Amino acid sequence: MVLLVTACTSPETSAPVGFPAQWGYSANEMAVKAENGMVVSTDEYATNVGVQILQEGGNAIDAAIAVQFALAVVNPEAGNIGGGGFMVVRTAEGETAALDYREKAPFAATRDMYLDAEGNLTDKSVVGHLSAGVPGTVSGMSAAHQRFGTLPWADLVRPAVELAEGFEVKERFLGSLSKTMVEALSAYPTSARQFLPRDGSPPVVGDTLRQADLASTLNRIKDEGEDGFYTGHTADLIVAEMERGGGIITHKDLQSYEAVWREPISFNYRKHTVISMPPSSSGGATMAEIANILEGYDFSEMNWHSAEQIHLFAEAARRAYADRNHYLADPDFVEMPLKRMTSSSYASERAATISTSMATPSTSVGPGMEGDPGESEETTHFSIVDAAGNAVSVTTTINSWYGSKVTVTGAGFVLNNEMDDFAAKPGTPNQFGLVQGENNAIGPGKRMLSAMSPSIVLGQDDELLMVTGTPGGSTIITTVFQTISNVVDYGMNVVQAVNAPRVHHQHLPDQIYYEAGGLPQSVVAALQDLGHTMVERNDVSGDVQAILIEDGIMTAWSDPRRGGIAKGY
Repeated sequence: MVLLVTACTSPETSAPVGFPAQWGYSANEMAVKAENGMVVSTDEYATNVGVQILQEGGNAIDAAIAVQFALAVVNPEAGNIGGGGFMVVRTAEGETAALDYREKAPFAATRDMYLDAEGNLTDKSVVGHLSAGVPGTVSGMSAAHQRFGTLPWADLVRPAVELAEGFEVKERFLGSLSKTMVEALSAYPTSARQFLPRDGSPPVVGDTLRQADLASTLNRIKDEGEDGFYTGHTADLIVAEMERGGGIITHKDLQSYEAVWREPISFNYRKHTVISMPPSSSGGATMAEIANILEGYDFSEMNWHSAEQIHLFAEAARRAYADRNHYLADPDFVEMPLKRMTSSSYASERAATISTSMATPSTSVGPGMEGDPGESEETTHFSIVDAAGNAVSVTTTINSWYGSKVTVTGAGFVLNNEMDDFAAKPGTPNQFGLVQGENNAIGPGKRMLSAMSPSIVLGQDDELLMVTGTPGGSTIITTVFQTISNVVDYGMNVVQAVNAPRVHHQHLPDQIYYEAGGLPQSVVAALQDLGHTMVERNDVSGDVQAILIEDGIMTAWSDPRRGGIAKGY
């Protein structure tokens, strides 16, 4: 099919009651229009690469592969070949698939590897060579190409090679290179040479950044496929870097890595179908529990972001995150009660414990299935739909900004610090404040649990409605769900749904986060009266990249919080 695409303007979709005007359309905010395909990502260069692939006859999966590799060059703080991620696909024929290319713990990893002699957590899971899991991105892209790709592999990697050979630095690239980050990267000479080329300082807007080592690595991937990363010269460089810095990734770890196709988690919300990731992502199952609980309440009778609506959302999220943190883990290692966790009957049990007049202390909300077996802010997301109606949602990460801060000498890419997404000490908060249980403890060859939630939404007629996702560490799940709810419950257009201020509750710490300026003081006070602890956050909350299709009209929007771009043709 060919989708007719027009721009949305503010008169076409009025904002719901309670929506703050300053978060909606401005004179310069109009949803992007196209006729044959749409790409929305956090970086203009990467978006342009995806559109180029669509124009050359590639499908949405081809474009996603090319965008992933391009982001490894122009968005090195999060886009990567040294990390991993998840991909959700829905073809024009209705086939769905979920690709897990999450990193794995090296075979030499041990449960207590990040504890000191007194049993206390160290920072070795967050920074340095020992924090890196075995990267999965290249294997993931190869698996996606083998199953769904149409253009030659080399054509999809070549644009990233050209960017690595030199691209003009723009303001977006410099956003991650704060004074603190410059200091952190300066501790690793190879990272400093690559990202701080002005005598230890970042490039400036207008400079040409050339990454010769990365270009060589990408060329090997272009010519040899995944073998150009997991074996041969690149693998030798990774292992040498590990030996140099006290890391534990070996040739065996690299050669053994395989991305895995899994059955997506699908659930219904207000007669819509949401298709998302299963474990080792926690996104699909946790969103399903939130959605199933909230099905029992009619949001259409509540003002958007009223105290009543936020209270119910926080109570549902509180319970879903308690289950997430206790039960979910790598399905290849742990048996999980997924069927029950995502069921309406279990949601009814959880909802029965919610009071509409009082917050439930998290100390009294534990995991709810004791009879059953028991990320980062610096992630990035992109969404793509092609002219035929194939849809791809991809979230990828190296965890913290610039991951472990370690750039592989001679290979030119940053290694992740995903080992911190394990419960390095079960019951102790990780860098995102998540308190996780024994199921997500470190184990050799095990994938760490993630909050990444790439999602595709179908309308009541089972036609493609929405492709969405975001970075944001532990806030990813609530951000994605709220973006979907904004459309389904409140009829927002794509700009309003993405721009709308967000709230977050993750069970522990027991508090509702809300974006600065996002809630009226009267609503904050009303929630406090219900017993909620309210915490205003001054940093950005997510970076949603969304495509919305209604009545044959496709619109897209890149979150202005970080400044990406949507583009079609």
